[in-house]
Amino acid sequence: MRKRSKPHTFEQRLAEYRQRLENEALEVPDGEMRTAIAKRIEQLQLAADMNAWLTREK
Repeated sequence: MRKRSKPHTFEQRLAEYRQRLENEALEVPDGEMRTAIAKRIEQLQLAADMNAWLTREK
């Protein structure tokens, strides 16, 4: 029987996606596409910050 891999956490998935977008932004010339990527990176950071705030222990 095949062994299942351990699922990644939400934080890990956000960080991996952010890293992929940052690498992509380095290869794209300045313009609308790079601006859109930068905006998406900001949204991912906000999502990570909100998740940290919502899941912090009291």
